[in-house]
Amino acid sequence: MKTAAKLKFGEKAFINYIDESHPSFRRIIEIGFTPGQEIELISSSIFNDPLAFSLRGTMIAIRKNEAESIILS
Repeated sequence: MKTAAKLKFGEKAFINYIDESHPSFRRIIEIGFTPGQEIELISSSIFNDPLAFSLRGTMIAIRKNEAESIILS
């Protein structure tokens, strides 16, 4: 099971589902991380937190623990 937090720089993948038990589940969905959406890791900080993803033509940064709740296919 690969998560968005495990993507390598420039790697693309499709979102399979979001872990509903994560406290930020609603926020993650509301900012555009929805199942079926393609995402690409485009930037990260020195300690890989936060991580910046490209999706829907924009860049969105989320915390690493939030990215771990995004399960990829």
